[in-house]
Amino acid sequence: MYQASSSRYGSMEYRRCGKSGLKLPTVSLGLWHNFGDTASYENMKQLCFTAFDQGITHFDLANNYGPEPGSAEKNFGRILREELFPYRDEMIISTKAGYEMWQGPYGDFGSRKYLLASLDQSLRRMGLEYVDIFYHHRMDPETPLEETMGALAQAVVSGKALYAGLSNYDGETMEKAAAILKELHCPFIINQNRYSIFDRSIEKNQLKETAARLQKGIIAFSPLAQGMLTDRYLHGIPEDSRVRTDGRFLKESSLTEQRLQQIRQLNELAGERGQTLAEMALAWVIREETVTSVLIGASKASQILDNIGALKNTAFTEEELKKITEISVS
Repeated sequence: MYQASSSRYGSMEYRRCGKSGLKLPTVSLGLWHNFGDTASYENMKQLCFTAFDQGITHFDLANNYGPEPGSAEKNFGRILREELFPYRDEMIISTKAGYEMWQGPYGDFGSRKYLLASLDQSLRRMGLEYVDIFYHHRMDPETPLEETMGALAQAVVSGKALYAGLSNYDGETMEKAAAILKELHCPFIINQNRYSIFDRSIEKNQLKETAARLQKGIIAFSPLAQGMLTDRYLHGIPEDSRVRTDGRFLKESSLTEQRLQQIRQLNELAGERGQTLAEMALAWVIREETVTSVLIGASKASQILDNIGALKNTAFTEEELKKITEISVS
């Protein structure tokens, strides 16, 4: 049975999630990739152990993470049951619903029927009585916002979730949702959105500004832009890269010569700061006071240790920030 490191809380920073009572580690572990049925179970365990030993207490999932959908929750549930359950009260476990999970009209988007059924399924797969955060995974253009938010509130009232979150919302819709959840006395505390040097959508759609004004947390996913903000593509596209082996998320067409040149220039700046490109990219996100935590993914335990290295230097000069923007925004 796994025994956690006695020094696990020695170096990790924890930030308050908006104005709530909940704190999250500055770096959290996402189980989007490498926890499905095609991955090694022993490697999954080592990823979780390494993360927790470094003070990463937050593990983020969704109902459809796999492949197959649901398998990441199932595998994580096995790790919990066999190894980590003695530490359950030291852990923040989140899941989401909003993308297609099963056939028919009730397995997608944001109806009350789908969200509450999905949460029950997620709890069964993980062997849990509750999750700490339950997110609606994406905006629904058809279901009334009052219905979707009412389902999140019901999840909390039922004791199956402690806090509510929103993912992939824009600022305008999030503000409307926040007002409904406030009326329902539902503890909505966090937004999960894509954010990186290369993807600044939350600045353009007002999510970042609105979250700060309403005192809600932000947890950023894809801070390394699906691997583009690493040393992986400095010399072109490797044959064993995710672009070649799994083009679902990062397309070869995204890695234009202009983009590759931007990556090389950013890498040079990172070197001047004494960091790897990945460390600088993570530090760039973490430097933001509005960002509670950054979600990392990993296929090897060593990658988790490398990414935590970003915490050593999250300060940027105005000149560095200006240069990063000049290089990356075109």
